[in-house]
Amino acid sequence: MSSKVAIIAANGGLFDAYKVFNIATAAAASDQEVSIFFTFEGLNLIHKEGYKQLAMPEGKEHFAEGFKKANVPSIPDLVEMAQEMGVKFIGCQMTMDVMGLTKEDFVDGIEVGGAVTFLDFAKDANVSLTF
Repeated sequence: MSSKVAIIAANGGLFDAYKVFNIATAAAASDQEVSIFFTFEGLNLIHKEGYKQLAMPEGKEHFAEGFKKANVPSIPDLVEMAQEMGVKFIGCQMTMDVMGLTKEDFVDGIEVGGAVTFLDFAKDANVSLTF
């Protein structure tokens, strides 16, 4: 059985970030190889400025207190934890080109590649998720 987890991050909101990085770090902590392919709005989750400013969805402000009480790490902390645990971040080259972004616009340590780069990893993953 494969010990790979393939995640596509196509959405860029705060709750999307928590889903992506929670699953990624849990899988990495379980000794699974994890790659996240960030595309379209998902690139916001690893953008040097964007990931620090993810807004609480309107009408969901009550979650802020719950996150605090539960000692849930911030998104920047989760990004750092994921990278320290060996989670591979792949920024979608096509989307970056369309948006006029470069590798330097993102957190350090990302790989830039196309769909084929991700598919090569995902082809034998036991778990594939999209957020």
